[in-house]
Amino acid sequence: MGNNGSTRASRKPSGKPSRKPSRKKAADGVSRRALLIGGGAVAAAGTAAVLARDKAKRLWWRLPGVEKPRKPGELDYAGATWVAASEANWRRADRPDDFTIDLVIIHVTQGSFDSAVKVFQDPAHQAATHYIVGQDGRVVQMIRELDVAYHAGNRAYNERAVGIEHEGFVDRPKDLTKAMYASSARLTASVCARHDIPIDREHIIGHVEVPGTDHTDPGPHWDWDRYLELVRRAAAAPPSPSPSPSVKA
Repeated sequence: MGNNGSTRASRKPSGKPSRKPSRKKAADGVSRRALLIGGGAVAAAGTAAVLARDKAKRLWWRLPGVEKPRKPGELDYAGATWVAASEANWRRADRPDDFTIDLVIIHVTQGSFDSAVKVFQDPAHQAATHYIVGQDGRVVQMIRELDVAYHAGNRAYNERAVGIEHEGFVDRPKDLTKAMYASSARLTASVCARHDIPIDREHIIGHVEVPGTDHTDPGPHWDWDRYLELVRRAAAAPPSPSPSPSVKA
């Protein structure tokens, strides 16, 4: 055959037993397969350690006697003024790390702006929203968005929602002013941007739509088409919130 072929020439037995080629071992006597398996185990252990460390970093504040650092009066929305609600009307959380925020719930106060602020400061009320929007467009924030406000009448919805009250009565369409709609829309657009919430009727809902609730707000005069259009416009516009007028605590 040609150069690419192979031939076997007969050889006389040498009288010595044949020896198989020895397999090379790693310098420390461990096979390559063992090294590969061991290396994979080390890598997996390293990944698990990193994940455990990251989880511990997020959850350290839940240990007994430890509280996550808070800055008094810190705002989530720059266009608001801070007035703290009673601690009896909300509970500490670390949203969205512990509960995903995917809803905005629209409320109407059934009273004045000042009366809503007052009752949310009352520990006996046992309810409050994160924000209140006035008929003149002013916004007050009373609970941080990372915390769970008692506003929906449904625990699961409280844990996943930001609640926004609006000054007025559900049976008085004149209470739903142009300034209120515009200011609330900017606020809701900001909340949706922070938490990646879609701007639609599945994720921006009325209190009346919460399962198990007996509330009717925001009522039949709330213009959902108008409101969602304003939210979308606000979301598309450059962020430029102006400070709200001061609110007496």
